[in-house]
Amino acid sequence: MQPLEGKRILVTGGTGSLGQALVRRLLSGEMGRPARVTVFSRDEAKQHYMRLEYLQRRAATDEVIYRNSQELLTFRIGNVRDYSSVLRAVREADVVFHAAALKQVPTCEYFPFEAVLTNVVGPQNVVRAIQENANSVELVVGVSTDKACKPVNVMGMTKALQERIFIEANRDCPCTRFLCVRYGNVIASRGSVIPLFLDQIRQGGPVTITLKKMTRFLLSLDRAVDTIFAAVRTGLPGETYVPQVPSARMVDVAQVLINGRDIPVVYTGIRPGEKVHEIMISEEERYRTIERGGYYAICPILPELRQVPVDRPALPGEYSSANVTLDHDGLRALLAPYLTEPVHAAT
Repeated sequence: MQPLEGKRILVTGGTGSLGQALVRRLLSGEMGRPARVTVFSRDEAKQHYMRLEYLQRRAATDEVIYRNSQELLTFRIGNVRDYSSVLRAVREADVVFHAAALKQVPTCEYFPFEAVLTNVVGPQNVVRAIQENANSVELVVGVSTDKACKPVNVMGMTKALQERIFIEANRDCPCTRFLCVRYGNVIASRGSVIPLFLDQIRQGGPVTITLKKMTRFLLSLDRAVDTIFAAVRTGLPGETYVPQVPSARMVDVAQVLINGRDIPVVYTGIRPGEKVHEIMISEEERYRTIERGGYYAICPILPELRQVPVDRPALPGEYSSANVTLDHDGLRALLAPYLTEPVHAAT
């Protein structure tokens, strides 16, 4: 039987880019047909438009909310910072995908405590709701980021704490399996660099890059969801799943998207909290990292939670975006959906 067949699923942050992609895949039934999928977020406008898309309606009045309880996909307004609203949502779930986050690096640098409230207190509220109340939650998957590895910015620091909170929760909630997934830049997600580059190109430039040598991991939204589903299928308590994905220099990404147009590139210098290279698995973590089904699985940092021995680490060193794997041809293939031909003036 498929692992999510008949399950009541809660997706916190379900109106975000990853959340919406995850919900679409859950509704497809590829992991089994769930009994219900509930989107939990604080943005009523995004919920409204997501509901209309699901109902295949261009516009609607409040009657769609009254009908909502009869649908496979339901919506709940709430904030992960608020324990009471998290508790009410978690009580009605068998599986929780925790995707709610403040994720933009500069925003978190300027509002660090706001990042703590969402990215640290939020996950702790999920754990507390499960630990202190008899409920049926079997599985929690926390969505993390490569910035949580050797963090130098507030966003990464708070997401690193989220990982630790979920990993440790396996000790306090032995009937619930807590896992994490960690991945890099999602192509074309809200707030990511590729939509910015495309907008700058449409405006005629300049395309702004922080540093010429800056690199990033790149993956699609579907590859991110694949990683989550792999963790659901085969992840052991306390493990963190990491996809094996390509990396590229940002200047190469910009040049491929510019695609021969006469558009200047300007180097602006590193932004607050920004890394030059991202790391998905650190030198220290590699000694407890194994390969499983085309993914890296980082075994829990707490030795009492480890269920498999790591006789031979899966990696010879850090898993860093500095080890560039994509040239221009590879980027053209990866970014093909976003490439447009230059418009040449009539002669």
